[in-house]
Amino acid sequence: MNKTIGVFAHVDAGKTTFAEQILFHTKSIKNRGRVDHKDAFLDSHEIERQRGITVFADQATFSYKGSTYYLIDNPGHVDFSPEMERSVQVMDYAIVILSAVEGVEGHTTTIWQLLRKHNIPTFFFINKTDRVGASVENVIQEIRQDFSMDVFDMTEAFHQGEMTEDLIEFIAERNENLLEHYMDTGYDKELWLNTMKELIKEGKIFTCSNGSALQDIGVIDFLDKFHLLTTTHYSDEEEFSGRVYKIRHDEKGTRITYIKLLSGTLSVRDEVSYGNDEHRNSDKVTQIRVYNGNKFKTVEHVNAGELFAVVGLSNASTGDGVGTLNEQAVYEMVPTLKSKVVFDSAVHIKEALRFFQLLDIEDPSLNITWEERLQEIHIHVMGTIQLEILQQIVKERFHLEVSFEEPRILYKETITTTIIGYGHFEPLKHYAEVHLKIEPAARNSGISFDNACHANDLSIGNQNLVRHHLLEKAHNGLLTGSPLTDVKITLLTGRADNKHTSGGDFREATHRALRQGLEKAQNHVLEPFYHFKIKIDLDQMGKVLSDIQSAYGSFDSPKTEGNKAILTGKVPVSTFMNYASELASFTQGKGVINLVFGGYERCHNEAEVIDRISYNKNADPDYSSSSIFCAKGKGYAVSWDVAEAEMHCL
Repeated sequence: MNKTIGVFAHVDAGKTTFAEQILFHTKSIKNRGRVDHKDAFLDSHEIERQRGITVFADQATFSYKGSTYYLIDNPGHVDFSPEMERSVQVMDYAIVILSAVEGVEGHTTTIWQLLRKHNIPTFFFINKTDRVGASVENVIQEIRQDFSMDVFDMTEAFHQGEMTEDLIEFIAERNENLLEHYMDTGYDKELWLNTMKELIKEGKIFTCSNGSALQDIGVIDFLDKFHLLTTTHYSDEEEFSGRVYKIRHDEKGTRITYIKLLSGTLSVRDEVSYGNDEHRNSDKVTQIRVYNGNKFKTVEHVNAGELFAVVGLSNASTGDGVGTLNEQAVYEMVPTLKSKVVFDSAVHIKEALRFFQLLDIEDPSLNITWEERLQEIHIHVMGTIQLEILQQIVKERFHLEVSFEEPRILYKETITTTIIGYGHFEPLKHYAEVHLKIEPAARNSGISFDNACHANDLSIGNQNLVRHHLLEKAHNGLLTGSPLTDVKITLLTGRADNKHTSGGDFREATHRALRQGLEKAQNHVLEPFYHFKIKIDLDQMGKVLSDIQSAYGSFDSPKTEGNKAILTGKVPVSTFMNYASELASFTQGKGVINLVFGGYERCHNEAEVIDRISYNKNADPDYSSSSIFCAKGKGYAVSWDVAEAEMHCL
């Protein structure tokens, strides 16, 4: 049986040490490493060993009682959440490590929400029970308050292979058929165990164990119970399908594509299709690798449920479906900051861009952009720690010294009125016209496309071109040049010429129609918001509420638990991104804050942002709101405000 498990935790909860113990006990490694000794097996990158934190989601393989386990050690710092989210999509089960002293911390909540979003069955291990101030009971209480009441402490749940009465009743209470069986005929060991496995897999119950990874207390007992209570069902007989969850380049520059095989089998020299419905590619697999840490062995064949890497897929992207799986994975851990890359003028800028484009393939959340007009490289990031790590990576890997400008907020733009945009492109020997209905859509829905154009007016091929040019990239808004979002665009009609329509004519007409529509619409700037959860002493609640209001945030009705207040709500990233250090200061480190990206909302200081960015909509080299018409063999420009009168389809 193949099982993929992920280990998750807030920074310093002992996640990597826990993973080392499991690998040691299952004879996957000969010696137990330690983060503080800089020799942890899964912290194989020099940067991770120097800093003592996990940056990359690296994997190990071990066998236990007849099953093969693929263990992924995930980053514990919020700046590397996108790396964590990419690996979550291929998990069968998750293990969340909590400190018996600190309990549920800020990033633990982010992890929990992500695991629930993807319906990953979850086990808890309360670590560091040997430390002064440790309290397993308090942590279990926090789990029940913050996450789920359906948590059972498994430490003493089995006695001589039999379930305790408490566990028997806990399971029966959560399954109607089992409860009826219990009342009528009593306990049946096999039935209870199978039901418990199903309840865990369905995310209806969660188990909790405790111990000390550093002292090797409770780890092997946890593994025994984990093995007993987990099951997977992968079929080699079904059609080949899988998911790309990671892209890397080895020391020779070879592109390595990591895949979770969901069904069927794969052999070297097999032809593999990948991508999504719109962009589907096909390549031959030239090598299959099974990784354990940073080492690998090559194999000729892999089966359903296995994690492996292949050489040969030249254009695969993280999140791609392979084989019969066409859908692209959707990631929600998105950066809210951007920064400009700074490097010595003696360095050839296109060479530097090539290095960053390699990083962009490996981490799509970086969203590397090349500003041709400014001759600048821009990147998207989660925070300043990520920038520090990137600086080291670029130096060690590409031997390039770089720095980064102070990160700035990533704004977006949208509209609040429905309009029709018209675009015409007809310089000599070119012809295309496009009419688009542009209307506001639900917040954080992005850009969607609909088609109301009849094939008699515009061929299906040209209709698809319009769709492609609308969805192929982000489009600049009018106010700040930030990406347009939260709109529904409908192609109403269009026109082409059998003789003169060519190349990028519909790209020009489509972009001009979009821009002309925006000129007529009511435009607004959006800014990223956090969902926050703050836990502080009751006597500190007044100050925190005042701080939230000062930061232009909003909050729900406060909740109290004993002498603690729990505050939740939304607040702009721009005003709250540094609040964690302020909270730690006035609560002497006892305040707990969790900040999760909560989408985009109307900007609280729109006029100030527009003024600061100083975007000139009429000087954007990529967009024009005017149309081009032709008369007497010459093309001429018509301003957006009068172009409608000259359109051919009206």
